[in-house]
Amino acid sequence: MHMAERQWAEAATDFFEAFKNYDEAGNQRRIQCLKYLVLANMLMESEVNPFDGQEAKPYKNDPEILAMTNLIAAYQRNEIIEFEKILKSNRRTIMDDPFIRNYIEDLLKNVRTQVLLKLIKPYTRIRIPFISKELNVPEKDVEQLLVSLILDNRIDGHIDQVNRLLERGNRSKGMKKYTAIDKWNTQLRSLYQTVNNRVY
Repeated sequence: MHMAERQWAEAATDFFEAFKNYDEAGNQRRIQCLKYLVLANMLMESEVNPFDGQEAKPYKNDPEILAMTNLIAAYQRNEIIEFEKILKSNRRTIMDDPFIRNYIEDLLKNVRTQVLLKLIKPYTRIRIPFISKELNVPEKDVEQLLVSLILDNRIDGHIDQVNRLLERGNRSKGMKKYTAIDKWNTQLRSLYQTVNNRVY
């Protein structure tokens, strides 16, 4: 329930408690709970590795958990290419689980966000094609991620679409456009809901 509502910290707490209970009972479902704990931990962008705790440490090298162990290690090191490689090469233990698969896009967005924020930190101007190459995603995805980060006030800057640049600083110039687009989007969504409710 917490996962569906994107309450990652609460979900992580519940998965940890479930893991401990199943572990004490000797139930095999502890492995599944541990996988979900690792997932929730990455989604809440925690820097704490769940395998550092004494309860989970014995399972770190379990064949069913090893893929998640490697995934969280790549995630915490901000190694996006390694992260994606682990996802592809461990399809059975990660991607074939429908619950985990539901949150893979969120995980990818988190790791890309972390890498992007670290990448742009020393620059006042940086080319979008360069960011695209570093993140291993198309330019349009980089642009969407940048817009999201600008609107969330995690990046102070604007996008120069003509020159394909992110220009950091000078917030007022670019922010007005994004704020207007965001407001317009909210109003359209509201209008859609109103029309949709009246039709049905």
